[in-house]
Amino acid sequence: MGSLLEGKTALILGIANRWSLAYAIGESFRREGARLILTYQGERQRQSVEELAKELGAGRTLACDVSQDEQLVRLAEELQGEDLRAVIHSIAFAERQDLSRPFHQTSRSGFLLAQDISVYSLVSLARALSPLMPSGGSITTLTYLGSNRVIPNYNVMGVAKAALESAVRYLASDLGPQGIRVNAISAGPVKTASARAIKDFTSVLDFVAGRAPLRRNTDPAEVADAAVFLASDLGRGVTGNVLYVDAGFQIMGL
Repeated sequence: MGSLLEGKTALILGIANRWSLAYAIGESFRREGARLILTYQGERQRQSVEELAKELGAGRTLACDVSQDEQLVRLAEELQGEDLRAVIHSIAFAERQDLSRPFHQTSRSGFLLAQDISVYSLVSLARALSPLMPSGGSITTLTYLGSNRVIPNYNVMGVAKAALESAVRYLASDLGPQGIRVNAISAGPVKTASARAIKDFTSVLDFVAGRAPLRRNTDPAEVADAAVFLASDLGRGVTGNVLYVDAGFQIMGL
């Protein structure tokens, strides 16, 4: 076991299954000695997340629906007394039809839902949890290249990720005086449950593997180790940034 996060308590929101980036981050955090706390959304997820928590050696699992302000308040109350030093925000959602149809046909309700779950949740979490980080710490979210480039069938989520990255910068400015760093990791396409909602996702993987400088797709473990860097003292001077972990694909033009 490593020691980069030894003695630090880390809260991970958004673990869905063993193939999620949040799970990979949990594995790397555990390897580096962090004490893990996981959240789940509703009773439907509770059992599966509790099973994943056992695999990761997490100390606690807590309920949290980020769309409900009262649950965020309760989450903060339940975390009182914890020396919270790292938060991983791995939460995003858009209606499947708003991903597959042309962006200009996005419904008002679909647009607002994507912004609420994918973006405002980070803002509300920072507000609720920053008082629990008096010694400073790190908040890290996950984004994607579709925030600043048009990616087929990404649509409303690309716009949400652009807003998320802007929120990272504003939160970094707000929370910096408290010693809290806020960053995003822009991961290359990875086969996750959420990625399956993107039409023709396999063709995206094939294209990236053929064009990225490293000529391959992103390994979830690479994203996880980048999260360790940002949460540890090694990343103590890094805030307000988007760290690309995508085999170099973001530098390519054609």
